[in-house]
Amino acid sequence: MTDKRFFSVRQDFSAQLLMLYTLFVAIVLVGAVALGNLLNRRLEADVRAADLALARAIAQETNAALTSSLEAVRQLGAYTAVIEPNTTEMEQIFSTVLRGRTDINLIYRLDSDGTMLFHVPVGPESTVGRDFSFRDYFQAALTSRAPLVSKGRISPTTNQPVATTVMPLWQDGRFLGLVGTNIKLQSLSYTLSSIADEYQPEEGLQIFIVDAAGQIIAHSNPDNLLQDANQTIPEAVTAVLAHKEAGSQILSDADGRDSLYSYVPIFSVGWGAIVSHPNAAAFATPRVLQRGILIAGAVFLAGGVLYWLFLSQRVIRPLARLTAFSQSIGQGENWQPAGQPDLTPITRRPDQIGHLARSLMRMQRSITARLNELSTLLATSAAVVSSLDSPTVLDRILEQVERLMDIQMSAIFALDEDENQFRVQASRGLSQWYIDHTIIDPQEPGSVTMRAIRSGKPIQISDTETNPAFISQRPRARIAGFQSVLAVPLHLHHTLPAALLVFRPDAHEFTNREINLLANFANHAAMAIENAALFASSDIQLQEQTQRLEALIQSMQDGLVLEDLSGRILYANRRVYEFVGALPEEISENTVESLMARLLADTQDKNIVCEAVDKAVAGYGRRRVEFAIHRQDAVQYVRLRVFDVVDANGALMGRGRILQDVTQRHEIDRMKSSLIATVSHELRTPLAAIKGYATTLLADDVKWDSQSEHEFLAIISSETDHLSTLVDDLLDMSRIEAGNLQVSRTLCDLRALIQQAVLHAHPQPGERMQVILPPDLPPIKADAKRIEAVLRNLIENAAKYSGDDVQISVRAEASDGHLVVKVEDDGPGIPTEQSEQIFGSFYRIENGLTRNTAGAGLGLAISRGFIHAHGGKIWVETRPKGACVAFSLPLEVN
Repeated sequence: MTDKRFFSVRQDFSAQLLMLYTLFVAIVLVGAVALGNLLNRRLEADVRAADLALARAIAQETNAALTSSLEAVRQLGAYTAVIEPNTTEMEQIFSTVLRGRTDINLIYRLDSDGTMLFHVPVGPESTVGRDFSFRDYFQAALTSRAPLVSKGRISPTTNQPVATTVMPLWQDGRFLGLVGTNIKLQSLSYTLSSIADEYQPEEGLQIFIVDAAGQIIAHSNPDNLLQDANQTIPEAVTAVLAHKEAGSQILSDADGRDSLYSYVPIFSVGWGAIVSHPNAAAFATPRVLQRGILIAGAVFLAGGVLYWLFLSQRVIRPLARLTAFSQSIGQGENWQPAGQPDLTPITRRPDQIGHLARSLMRMQRSITARLNELSTLLATSAAVVSSLDSPTVLDRILEQVERLMDIQMSAIFALDEDENQFRVQASRGLSQWYIDHTIIDPQEPGSVTMRAIRSGKPIQISDTETNPAFISQRPRARIAGFQSVLAVPLHLHHTLPAALLVFRPDAHEFTNREINLLANFANHAAMAIENAALFASSDIQLQEQTQRLEALIQSMQDGLVLEDLSGRILYANRRVYEFVGALPEEISENTVESLMARLLADTQDKNIVCEAVDKAVAGYGRRRVEFAIHRQDAVQYVRLRVFDVVDANGALMGRGRILQDVTQRHEIDRMKSSLIATVSHELRTPLAAIKGYATTLLADDVKWDSQSEHEFLAIISSETDHLSTLVDDLLDMSRIEAGNLQVSRTLCDLRALIQQAVLHAHPQPGERMQVILPPDLPPIKADAKRIEAVLRNLIENAAKYSGDDVQISVRAEASDGHLVVKVEDDGPGIPTEQSEQIFGSFYRIENGLTRNTAGAGLGLAISRGFIHAHGGKIWVETRPKGACVAFSLPLEVN
């Protein structure tokens, strides 16, 4: 008698599957029809949009070309030679334009009566002298002062289809004629033809441009030039020219074929761009899609029936038999094979169903064998802990867990000390997403991992979907694909806390046997982690010490080279190769000899230096050598120290060399000497004058008149001012070098600052001084006293060192948000190689003029400090003759 439960849909999987499949087929068919209609409309809209976009791109490109041509003819109309007119100069101008514009084939000039005065090129078909006043563009030029474009026509001069861009020429209200350029319409057609060639010929795509009269002035087929488009597609021509709107329409041509016309107006000249696309080609894809969807629906329905018959025969019925077999296996420990259904036909199948049947039959036979295998696997797993490679050991442990417990997902969570969070340290079967995103806070109360670690006992969740303590982690469990989990703590003493977790995709109550088995694996994992951690700890300490020593040596400002007794480099820090100016691999054979050869290649007195180095290496005398290396832009002073390296017993093991850059020390010594010499000289001269004239005035044996006394006192006052200026310069220089120079900004007029600088300059530039400033020069926000000092220094230098009869000029201009000031003279100039050195303290160029002129060499150094304090720059501009020192100041100050 048939069981009534067979007819219950809830208890019959085949009935559920049939209902689900029927619903699925219905949904697919309805969705396919709806999707087909939607895609059809979308594809039609895409075709219209694509053609309209093509027309718009052509319109924009044509508009740009015509705008360029109108601008070109407008510029031609501005030439005096064209207005007057001057045939000789017009030929040169027209020829230049014609060579630069490939889209123009003729440039000409008509007088006020429309008579051709001149044109280029001048060929055998010359039209000079002919009357062109009847042309539409000439009549339009009579009432226009702006450039315009004519209708398309055949040029009588070139016999080619052209459109003319015209610029009316007017002067004092009088019409002088016009200048025009003929645009080759075929060049536009070639562009459209190249665009149309990108489409398949069977698509029938046509592209053309119509002028304001409806003539075709450019076509993808040049044979259609100058035809009247109003005769074929008046609706599209009217829409694009009269209505001046972009759009698309489906229109019928003379043969009765429907085509999609997309059009866009060219507003600058009143033209229009039109794209024609036959409906049969334009909408071929949507129509094919409709037919394809209908055919696919029919095939899908027929295939569905066949698929259901196959599924019922090959899957549903075998599954029902396997279900009965699996239920019989779980009936008790006294299960007997005689009670199982006959699975012999199913076990012969090579697919997954057959594999499942064979697995069920082997399951009972393997239970006893697995228990016997357990002790062997535990013994072998204990041997794994002898390895110090922690990842390998943990992976093997997890592999054994999966084999013996029939688990596909497992992991070991350990504390990340840097982030104070628990992360996956080793895993098997888990998705990469779960490994990357699973981060457990040590204070998280609901975490099964933390509960196991805190309690020191195994914790399990038999069903994550129903356990209330797991509700916050439920979404993550669903994504990872597990529904039950067992966590066992690892008992660690020398490393951070950790736990071993196993997961199952279904709800499962872990038995005591499974928990004990997993606890044993956890003990082995703990031993493996602690052994590896103890080994790694000692290794890390050694590596850290080595790295610290390496970082210390590499961070030295001095170069260090260690060599063995044969001269081979054992170690060299990066500073050594910076001294040499080479990479380690560029030193041949990696020997000290090749390294020193590179270092001493550009030294002065090379033979003497090499001999001194050899003596220092051999241990004779002082083991220190100083030498100068001539670089491209400066001289670098280097000190070499050599020392021996010995072992604990004093035996020589090798040598070491230390390279020190002592350039700054030499520069400081030079500046000290320059300061003492300069200050001594500069102070002695005014002091001698002051002392002399003061003594003269105090003499009792001579009675001076008031004029002489006034002259002597004026000299004393002038020399006192000189001393005061020198002291101020020294104080300013000290502030600049100390970095505490402060500027007080106010709005300043540059012209007034220049006048004050010239007034206080010594010597005075006199009448040879020329100031050239634009009338619209903006004011600057700066420290007036400092900028006046900069201008005075530059003007004084030009007056001192350029000669008595040399012109001096000061120019200024605003550029890119900065005010640029230039002080120029026609004197002997500044050598290029000294253009940077002159801004150094106490530096003076050695020539006849400087030797005969007093100075401390501080003016340009102070000027650079003042300009930099304002956020500007100062430099020397290279000139073929004379000197030019320029500086810039920002017009806007943050």
